[in-house]
Order: sequence, then C-alpha cells, then structure tokens
Amino acid sequence: MAEATEFVTHDTSQTIALGRQLGKLLGAGDVVVLTGDLGAGKTQLTKGIAAGMGIADDVTSPTFTIQMVYEGSEYPLYHFDLYRLEDASQLDDTGLFDVLGDDGPCVIEWGEQFVDQIGQERLDVYLTRLDEQAEAGEEPARCVRFEPHGERARQIVAALA
Repeated sequence: MAEATEFVTHDTSQTIALGRQLGKLLGAGDVVVLTGDLGAGKTQLTKGIAAGMGIADDVTSPTFTIQMVYEGSEYPLYHFDLYRLEDASQLDDTGLFDVLGDDGPCVIEWGEQFVDQIGQERLDVYLTRLDEQAEAGEEPARCVRFEPHGERARQIVAALA
C-alpha cells in the first residue's frame, strides 16, 4: 500500500474545496469509500467531488434512497450511503454491484463495513472532526486521511499531494 496522505480542513468550504480537487482526478470505475462519524464531513467532501466533476445539482446524502446518480460533464457520479444496511446480503438490492467499475466513479459513504464486497481497488478516505482543537461554539477542523488500495488509487493520492 502506498503512503497515506492527510489534509486538515478548517471549515466546510475547505472540505468542499478538497473534494473538488479529488473530483477533478476521478474517472470511470474509481471507487472512493468515505468513513467518519456523523457530521465528520463525508457529504461535504462529496459535494466538492461533484463540483469537481462539473455537477451543478445539489448533492445530499442518500441515506433513505441509498443511491443517487448525478450527471457530470464527463462521467456520472454514483453516490451511495450504506448507513442503514446491516449486513452484506443487503448490498444486492442497492444497485452498487451494477455500477462498480462502470462508466463513472462511485463514492460510498459508510462503506467501510463492506470493503470485502466492494473490492480491493479503492481509495479509503477517513474524515475525523478535531473537536478537541476547536474553541467553544466554533466549527471544528477536520482531518481527511487518504489511504490508497491499488495502483489507480495511488495515482490519485499522488496527484492530490
């Protein structure tokens, strides 16, 4: 595995901007698994990814629909939220396997529990709120850690760094 790379974003706009940089690098078949607690910034990063792909739609977390598809300037973005799934047998009904490795990148929130099913070629992104560093009433910074799995993910992380 290549070296992990970390960034600290100090507010929502910086998290979105980092996502925008990532979105410009993603292509067909790329898989990004976003991991972090509620409020860690997974959806904000995804908003940036979408913007970087030329998507003007309002991106929200598809917690209840599980999958959203957004049409980008070159590729569709497949956005999944697997928070409500309890075990891997439920993945068959999500449409995930229909689009993995297909004509656009997949961004998967709460996918860490299903990495064996998602596959080894992926970019894991861990978002952590740095609450202990924030003043009372202030939005905490976030640590965004990119861990590549596979050559394509290593290329993406190298381009980000």
